[in-house]
Amino acid sequence: MRLVVWLLRAFIFFALFAFALNNQQPATVHWFFGVQWQAPMVILVLAAFAAGCVIGVLAMAPHWWRQRRLTKPTTANAEPATTASRNADLPSAVNPETLPHPPRDGV
Repeated sequence: MRLVVWLLRAFIFFALFAFALNNQQPATVHWFFGVQWQAPMVILVLAAFAAGCVIGVLAMAPHWWRQRRLTKPTTANAEPATTASRNADLPSAVNPETLPHPPRDGV
């Protein structure tokens, strides 16, 4: 299996390398107010890809921060719940070790 993974990585590397070699001709980007930028085509494609990645991460950051804040405990000194305190709400006849586990979605 490791050989297949390395062969796939080598194929992707050589495909991207060939793409870079085939796109070395200069390209011009025309900005506003007559500003122009000339660079090899592969650099422009790489810059567009990097800008898209940065914009995507920045768009997701508020959601990540909100989720992280919701999963943190409400107080800084909150102790984790012990097994005894978690099982205090269960009837005495129910053994939590024998309860079936809920199904896992996506696994």
